[in-house]
Amino acid sequence: MTQQNHLRGVLLASSACILWGISGVAASTLFINNPHLTAMWLTQVRMISAGLILLVWGMVAGKHPFKIWHHRHAAWTAVSYGLLGLIPVQLCYFEAVRVGNAPIATIIQFLGPFIISIYYFLFKHVTPSRIELIGMIMVFIGTLLIVTHGHLNSLAISPVILFWGGLSAIGVATNTLIPRTILPKYGALTVTGWGLLIAGLFLTLLQPMWRVHLTITWPQLGLLIVIILLGTVAPFLMFARSLSDILPTTASLMDAFEPLAATVFSITFLNVQLTSFDFIGGLLIILAVMALSLNTHKMLHFLRRRRAHSSS
Repeated sequence: MTQQNHLRGVLLASSACILWGISGVAASTLFINNPHLTAMWLTQVRMISAGLILLVWGMVAGKHPFKIWHHRHAAWTAVSYGLLGLIPVQLCYFEAVRVGNAPIATIIQFLGPFIISIYYFLFKHVTPSRIELIGMIMVFIGTLLIVTHGHLNSLAISPVILFWGGLSAIGVATNTLIPRTILPKYGALTVTGWGLLIAGLFLTLLQPMWRVHLTITWPQLGLLIVIILLGTVAPFLMFARSLSDILPTTASLMDAFEPLAATVFSITFLNVQLTSFDFIGGLLIILAVMALSLNTHKMLHFLRRRRAHSSS
């Protein structure tokens, strides 16, 4: 791997995360300018549109996306990924943005990797390392600062934001864990495309988007296109492409750019006011997740060794 390829991978991964952060700000702008717009409607439009684009892209690229339906386990995994992974990570995130703001919603969602660590500890019996324990303490302190602003007897943000943000963080974990068994065989284009389309269609069964009467202005339509293309399709393709140039652990470190981008753009364009507690708490969470990402490859190596030992 050359230095040029490594630099390209880092730029692609970081740019993808910045675009994801901008997507949250664009969604926040839509909710502010159109009070009748719901997170459910926006999520449906985003998922169905992006899912169709990715599947068509997969067909053009010769990935044969329909092959996944020839195997029952893969098909059920794709359905589970859409319903239990993508719906909470996208719908719940947009709800948190709607009732709060993009920076806080993104930072709370950023707690997802620690939910994954807890999952491995409870169900895979992988004992957290020292750096993970330190990271969890940093996350606890950072979250406490954001939630209370230093006043432990009261909440500084709405419990509703915590509820939806917490569900979106759980969604980050399920979104990561569920498709891991089928991604190597069928590819990210196919798995993510079907997951998005299935999730979007399922949500239309709960609340058909065509029954929602909305007046969308041209600027709002532009923001919607930004969310679909620049906030979903483009960053997914860029992040997937980056993995051919850099290690997954390196790519995951770039996730820190998402809450940073959401914060910078919200302050610049939406005049969102954040306190010093929000900044310090967010920084602690970002540093903790970066430390966890550096330690992830050690945990995966341990799991592979234990699996090989048990099968021998």
